[in-house]
Amino acid sequence: MRIQTILAHPLSDSFAAAVHRTAADSLRAAGHTVTETDLYAEGFEPALTAAERARYFDPDYDTGPVAPLVERLLEAEGLVFCYPHWWFNYPAVLKGYFDRVWAPGVAFRHDPAGGRIVPLLTGLRRVAVLTSFGSPWWVVNLHMRNPARRILKNGILTACAPTASFRYLAHYDMDRSTDATRKRFLSRVEREMQRFG
Repeated sequence: MRIQTILAHPLSDSFAAAVHRTAADSLRAAGHTVTETDLYAEGFEPALTAAERARYFDPDYDTGPVAPLVERLLEAEGLVFCYPHWWFNYPAVLKGYFDRVWAPGVAFRHDPAGGRIVPLLTGLRRVAVLTSFGSPWWVVNLHMRNPARRILKNGILTACAPTASFRYLAHYDMDRSTDATRKRFLSRVEREMQRFG
């Protein structure tokens, strides 16, 4: 399977980066073709430009400024997102990735009658999120109801890749994590990626 891994963390020695390395290595060991994307290292600019927004509903929307990322997305049969949650949401660079790369004509097309958007990522078979939270499980899931997970699964993927399966692994309570809890999570990541396809 052709899989793209996407890292959204500015520090190369972060836990998210370690998760990303573990995921990519495990996927390759399982026989997959892996394309690694590090949004910060590539200097990705997350802000949707005024010109992009002005043309958002044009039938020939231009994705030229983000063409390499669009190409990787369209080639992928699987996506693995690796990032921390900050303030119970994605890092801004990842939100910008969805805004600019999952664009009209790429991830979806507008219904000319103004109805629901039409999904275009029909070749995307599997999506996984490998993430972390500073807060404990009960704060994320009971108090906050994990808003970013719901937006990604029920909003973005349902709209753009409705047939893709979805897997979500989170290391909670990172603010009090230990070497043992982090190693345990990396082992979970390795096992999940070995059976990702």
